[in-house]
Amino acid sequence: MIRLKPRHVRTRLTLWYVGVLSAVLGVFVVGTSGFLFLNLRSELDRNTIQDLETMEGLLNFAPDGTVRLSTDEHDDHEEEYARFMEVRSPDGALLYRNKNLAGNALGGAQEPGEGEGSYSERSARLPDGTRIRLVSRSHTIGDRRVLIRLAHSEEPLWRELTDLVWVLLVGFPVALAFAGFGGYGLARRALAPLGAMARQAQQVTAERLSERLPVDNPEDELGQLARVFNETLARLERSFDQLRRFTSDASHELRTPLTAIRTVGEVALQKGGDVAYHRDIIGSMLEEATRLTRLVDSLLMISRADAGQVQLHFTNFALLGLARESAALLNVLAEEKSQDVVVEGEEGITVCADRLILRQALVNLIDNAVRYSPVSGTIRVRIAKSAAGEAIVEVRDSCSGIELEHQARVFDRFYRIGRDRSRDSGGAGLGLSIAKWAVEANAGRIDVESQPDKGCTFRIRFPLAAIGSL
Repeated sequence: MIRLKPRHVRTRLTLWYVGVLSAVLGVFVVGTSGFLFLNLRSELDRNTIQDLETMEGLLNFAPDGTVRLSTDEHDDHEEEYARFMEVRSPDGALLYRNKNLAGNALGGAQEPGEGEGSYSERSARLPDGTRIRLVSRSHTIGDRRVLIRLAHSEEPLWRELTDLVWVLLVGFPVALAFAGFGGYGLARRALAPLGAMARQAQQVTAERLSERLPVDNPEDELGQLARVFNETLARLERSFDQLRRFTSDASHELRTPLTAIRTVGEVALQKGGDVAYHRDIIGSMLEEATRLTRLVDSLLMISRADAGQVQLHFTNFALLGLARESAALLNVLAEEKSQDVVVEGEEGITVCADRLILRQALVNLIDNAVRYSPVSGTIRVRIAKSAAGEAIVEVRDSCSGIELEHQARVFDRFYRIGRDRSRDSGGAGLGLSIAKWAVEANAGRIDVESQPDKGCTFRIRFPLAAIGSL
């Protein structure tokens, strides 16, 4: 079965609006008609009962045993009033019938319960098809019991109701037509910002990610949509910029050792030389190859982290033991610069984290401290517990410090401050980025505190929820 669905949202909104309005107007027409009918019939019942009470005071028995009215005034106006009346004995014998009935009967013998104690109202039809509203009541004339039936025509009531229904039925489609055109115009006007947003969004490309959607009213739904879309564009723009910088910096970092290896090799081939000379050449090439390997490993680690492919295995372990193990891995590098790596802190402070990933973070921080601290400097690794119940890991070096404007970006990939923190130190600008990712992957956070000529302190904090026990 083929389902026809309007292509435009404004058309669907208009159809929904017209459909809902149709249902509301339909209920209104039925409700209004029913309410009017019940009110008109209730008024007719009151008039009929009042008329019957008047007739009761005018009835008396004639000498021949029939019932007659004490005045002919009502008989003269009965046709004008569209009144139908008859009087019968309890056994059904006809005692009186007015002219309007013209031989028709309002009923036969008294039905069980009819007119006893109060009035009995019901709708009926005369043999000629006239719709009437009939009221019955038992009455005593002298010492004789009779049943009075009095009715008024319902035809005026039905004519009024029919006229109203026709007016409503004619006005119904007219109202829907006006509502449809008005609703379509309102929907078109309300959705006009969406069209502008769509046209603006078409201008967004990889080269024009700075484009933003207009936000006329940030409080309404369209404004919120535009704001969220703009925030997404901003994140996408930052990601693209970061990707461009990453690609450019990675290419540059990879090219440097490759160029060095190629240059050294070409020089060696051109000059020849003895075994010692070639040994130095090969040593230089191996040094650059090692640096290249570290760089590729770092890039692979970052790539896997960005793709969410690093599986974490959480265990409880002591931070002090991990710090000592990490420092031991860098002792040889520190000894080459006559540096001391001091690990101190409280025993028993444990965390629940991925031990290997967290060790990578500590190794990178200590390696960074060793590289940029001067000869005979001291690197301190301290484990402590804060008053707020956080586990604290501090790595303090004795470098020349980092200016305030650079501190917010030291964890960016390939970011270099310059001066003593240059490529000559052997780093690729990825160690701190990997350390930050490793800490945050283990529910921690990392920051740096530094002053010129007073060294740097990298501080890792683990929230109370991440602290475990052995």
